[in-house]
Amino acid sequence: MASLARPGGNVTGLTFLGPELAAKRLDLLKQALPSASRIAALWHPGAFSDRTTREMLQATEAAARTLAVELQLVEVRAADELDRALATVASERADALLLFASAMLFNERKQIVDLATKHRLPSMSNAREFAELGGLIAYGASLTDLQRRSATYVDKILKGATPADLPVEQPIKFELVINLKTAKAFGLTVADKLLVAADEVIE
Repeated sequence: MASLARPGGNVTGLTFLGPELAAKRLDLLKQALPSASRIAALWHPGAFSDRTTREMLQATEAAARTLAVELQLVEVRAADELDRALATVASERADALLLFASAMLFNERKQIVDLATKHRLPSMSNAREFAELGGLIAYGASLTDLQRRSATYVDKILKGATPADLPVEQPIKFELVINLKTAKAFGLTVADKLLVAADEVIE
């Protein structure tokens, strides 16, 4: 791909990734849990390109240093590794769980939320679907909005537009969702300023 503005070839579309989003999630998690000093980050090697993965990890590690948080990176390559991974995270006394974007992790969101609840690990994810299932907090691009905008691209191409001339669009709508029911179950008090900033609070 030549650039996001002019991708060239026969490729275009929308992106929901960004290293800055990974860092923002850690910052929001720290705001929700000010006393957290050790945060485990679950990531799926090979989920994206080496460059994208490297940039997300580097941005998150830099944010952890700024926030004075110890970041524990935990690899999960398949769904059957989740139970072991979460048990390890809990045994090493992490204060919270940060989830990196991954199709596999998204597909296994119920198992992840259930395991995080079992081990009493407040979690931050990239999609509201995790928070709806009981994850503590989620921040990321609105998948519903991206799907709607994708449909407009399909329409343009069907009407004769060349993909190479259509810029790869970045997200414009982001969602912060907080599950207050989960916070109460964990005995956590979420700051009012964070609740006010949320697009949705699940009670």
